[in-house]
Amino acid sequence: MTVSEVLIQGPDDPEISPEPRTGDVAGRSPMRIAMDRLLSDKVAMICAGIVLLFVLIAVFAPLLCKLFGVEVRAGDPVTDTDSFNYPVIGPPNYGFTWEAPLGLEPNSGNDLLAEWFYGARTSLLVATIATVVSTVVGVVLGLIAGYSRGWGDRVITFVIDLFLTLPFLLVAIAISPMLVERWRENPTMLDNASLIALIVILSIFGWMGLARLIRGEVISLREREFIEAAYVLGMPTHRILFKELLPNLVAPIVVSFSLSLPATIAAEATLAYLGVGVTGRPSWGQTILRAQSWFDEYPLYLYAPIVGIVVLVFALNLLGDAIRDAFDPKSFR
Repeated sequence: MTVSEVLIQGPDDPEISPEPRTGDVAGRSPMRIAMDRLLSDKVAMICAGIVLLFVLIAVFAPLLCKLFGVEVRAGDPVTDTDSFNYPVIGPPNYGFTWEAPLGLEPNSGNDLLAEWFYGARTSLLVATIATVVSTVVGVVLGLIAGYSRGWGDRVITFVIDLFLTLPFLLVAIAISPMLVERWRENPTMLDNASLIALIVILSIFGWMGLARLIRGEVISLREREFIEAAYVLGMPTHRILFKELLPNLVAPIVVSFSLSLPATIAAEATLAYLGVGVTGRPSWGQTILRAQSWFDEYPLYLYAPIVGIVVLVFALNLLGDAIRDAFDPKSFR
């Protein structure tokens, strides 16, 4: 809904112009104004560039491995490690080499640069899918709860409160042994099941906050004139929800998504470190888990995935803050 400005000119007041004032904001939608504010934020643009770089690394991980001449999970403990299980080239006992820019993994001899590239792919894949799913679930349930009156709102609110009481780490850790036991004899199925289970766990525990936010916004919007008019005209409920209410909720949804994505990436790495993450494919969290026992002799083994997680999550958080400020009309930066 738009609000037009009414200009009143007095007969003896030449200072007030009868012409409507035009400026940079005139004729632009709130979305366009928010995007212009975001594009003018240098910190946000730098963070967006960093995030885009990580996305490109994740998407083109196989091509990057070919470019650097490295392969994932291609190490040979017999030829690539010495009698003490240390790599025979690169750090920690040898200098830098383009054959293994980040060195080789102790015990296995796997190339750490290839593991890092594919670890970025795993983290972004899992976090993006989980965040999208939790956002969709949160938006749909929030719309239904906010627009419903009576038992519908009470049931959904009860479900939200119930999921908020579940301990995230305990539920995630409890699921892992069941998966391992169920698919122990089929490694391929175990790999796929662990990936799906991780996405489901992150999705289940990521929608409640957004659902509460959307419910509150819908409750304040459902009494507005345009919703009452749509109801009087006999518009179906699903059309009111997704054609009338949802467009007015774009800002909180975008902000929530941008702030949930880095939290999900950190949660995925945490679960992988605790042994609940995906199996059969590289992961930054799993690399950190294996690297902690080699920290004194080989700190680069641990630093590489940690730096990747910190830089990506930090950039996403700053970008999310910038998006929140851009969509907040009361924010002045």
